[in-house]
Amino acid sequence: MFRDLSVSAFSMGVLAAFVGYSASFAIVLAGLTAMGATAAQATTGLFFATVGMGICSIWLPVVTRIPAAVAWSTPGAAFLAATVALPGGFGEAVGAMIFAAGLILLTGFIPTLGRVVAAIPKPIANGLLAGVLLKLCFAPAIALGSIPLLVLPVLVAWLVGLTWNRLAAMPFAVLAFLAVLYFSVESSTDALQADTTWLPAFTPTIPIFTVQSFFSIALPLYLVTMAGQNIPGFAVLELNGYRVERQPLIRRTGIVSLAFAPFGSIPVNMSAITAAMMAGEDAGRDPAKRYWAAITSGVVYVVLAFAAALVTSLASLAPLALITAVAGLALVPALVGSMSAAFSDRTQLEAPALTFLIAASGMTLFGISGAFWGVVVGALIWLAKAFAHRSIDP
Repeated sequence: MFRDLSVSAFSMGVLAAFVGYSASFAIVLAGLTAMGATAAQATTGLFFATVGMGICSIWLPVVTRIPAAVAWSTPGAAFLAATVALPGGFGEAVGAMIFAAGLILLTGFIPTLGRVVAAIPKPIANGLLAGVLLKLCFAPAIALGSIPLLVLPVLVAWLVGLTWNRLAAMPFAVLAFLAVLYFSVESSTDALQADTTWLPAFTPTIPIFTVQSFFSIALPLYLVTMAGQNIPGFAVLELNGYRVERQPLIRRTGIVSLAFAPFGSIPVNMSAITAAMMAGEDAGRDPAKRYWAAITSGVVYVVLAFAAALVTSLASLAPLALITAVAGLALVPALVGSMSAAFSDRTQLEAPALTFLIAASGMTLFGISGAFWGVVVGALIWLAKAFAHRSIDP
């Protein structure tokens, strides 16, 4: 096994972990904070989410010998960030995350559940994903209007990275964010030295389980994780010529997600972006040895987990608008991709449009969030139009 390790696989694994973490840690913190997490609870959640994707990124490639890249549920975190906090506070949100992780694990044992998710028309699934991303994607523009001097350097750095290499956009933006923080926030160094330790003080949260949290948070979180992360992640591996057994992979990510959900960790899942990096020739000439890139990324993620307290402290020093702006920039590519896919079928535009609008509206009905109702309404419109077309053209 160790004979398969190459310099190219190692370097690509380190790069993929850095890109994956820097591109989305702000989204995870924004999601946990929006759900009512304290700074200590957000640190705990970030730590276990990072450890979770690190463990899976090591476990899955070792077992399968393929570059099975794993990430936390970025669209799931964005959904949490755009959703109104539950009445029961963060405890009810933790209960919902346990529900969602349980659904992922069940899907690994019951293939029918996976087929049901896959049967949701792709335009509707993408309309849901675009709807839950939209609110956070407004954040850079809103921040530009309120704190332009802080946001402009981040936007410029993001643009420079984007024009050089798409994968460099967010790392450049994060470096600019750190520079802005260093030069604009007084006594930031002293605050970090006083408050930061490498091992966070784990803050337990008693989960609260309710029907409202299941339909408002858990079910949409499960759907965006499966449709927005797992299914594309499998597709990337298959397009690169790897044989993928989906059920065992879903089971393993479900086990880790369920084990860490009580600590406020969002689910972990297959990754598409980092999989594309580690499944290509840049990770080594021999496809059979590229799994070491994924293992390397997992080791780096575990190391990065111990920076959770430092990352959370940095985020607490920055204006909230700046943090959400960084998170919103990271989601722009996902928003563009999901919007394009949502309206790819010219004969079925209304269903994804209503799914998108209802999910993005922030509405609630009977205490259940718009993300759930968006899928319901979109599916009904889709079926009605499909039935009408079959009746006209038998």
